[in-house]
Amino acid sequence: MTALEGVKVIDVGQFYFGPYCTVLMARLGAEVIKIESPEGDPYRRLPTVDGDGASIQFRFLNAGKRTMRLDLKSQAGQDILRDLAAQSDVLVQNLSPGAMDRFGLGYDVLSALNPRLIMASGTGFGSFGPYAGEAAMDLTIQARTAVMSTTGFEDGPPTRTGPSFVDFMAATHLLAGVLAALYQRTVTGRGQHVEVALQDAVIPALTSNIAGLLAPGQDIPERTGNRHGGHAVTPYNAFPTVDGWITVLCPTDAHWQRLCALMDDPATDDVRFTDMAGRCKYCEDVDAIVARWTATRGKDELTEVLKAARIPCAPIVTLPELLVDPHVKARQIIREVTDAEGTFTTLGSPMLLSDSPIVEPARAGGHGEHTDDILRTKLGLTDDEIAGLRQNHVI
Repeated sequence: MTALEGVKVIDVGQFYFGPYCTVLMARLGAEVIKIESPEGDPYRRLPTVDGDGASIQFRFLNAGKRTMRLDLKSQAGQDILRDLAAQSDVLVQNLSPGAMDRFGLGYDVLSALNPRLIMASGTGFGSFGPYAGEAAMDLTIQARTAVMSTTGFEDGPPTRTGPSFVDFMAATHLLAGVLAALYQRTVTGRGQHVEVALQDAVIPALTSNIAGLLAPGQDIPERTGNRHGGHAVTPYNAFPTVDGWITVLCPTDAHWQRLCALMDDPATDDVRFTDMAGRCKYCEDVDAIVARWTATRGKDELTEVLKAARIPCAPIVTLPELLVDPHVKARQIIREVTDAEGTFTTLGSPMLLSDSPIVEPARAGGHGEHTDDILRTKLGLTDDEIAGLRQNHVI
């Protein structure tokens, strides 16, 4: 059986945060119903589309879910969601702050109908604190949480990270909270409200940067480029090669000594580089020595030489290189799936369980594709009742 077989999930999320949490649950075997407004998830309308005109981002985050069009601003739509919640295990939402309460769909209301329900709320800043209730997106959280001020080079402007890591990091935290609540429910028989704030999920990733700030006697710039965020390890950087770049780091003196043996450069004999403290203090000089060595070789050759010497390293891979990387293909985290309509690309699962198969992702449904079937099979509505809801623009 799959890990979450029989678990019924309602996804009232949009963008990346909520939908990534629920797509992971779908890969683990949960039945996920995605609720969309009459306009559809905003990411359905992004201009990055594949050959059949579907949004690639939407497909990545929603493959394997059943889709339902429902107007939660209407009384009838709210009634339908309450009825679905009454027979579900988990409801995940990351709508604008206060939206679920305004719709009469807050945790107190839904848990009164179904005490076993776990409601998972993804927010920007949480339900309390000075910023509670403020709208937030990946970029604004990076700005508010010192991610941008610590990204980039000292003499450059604050910079966002390339990946939208805030949403995805928070989504995995939200999933962890849901799984913990499901486990606790097996003992108590009760559900609960799980809350994860984007800002809270990101701050732990700043551990090295904060440590460098708090350490007495340290004077470290906020932005350290490709160097260690706490200026506690040198070398720790990206270095040029004849065909790109490579990252090299020496977290111990032994690593440094092995690197010195490879480089065979008399400059490494400088007493300033004897220990880590000295190398960090004179990191510019250390990096210059390493760069002089790497600049004469290819990144793949250097990778093999450094790996053989047990020195942490990795070539800097471009996006096109990533998509054809044999390891990425072997792990199937980016999947090409063929169905009756053709072949599409979506996400696999980063979670592999030895005794629980991962569910093969199905093509993301069209807007409201499964609405009628859900209303019939889950709520027992007749064709006439469904037709009435459609006539009144509830579905």
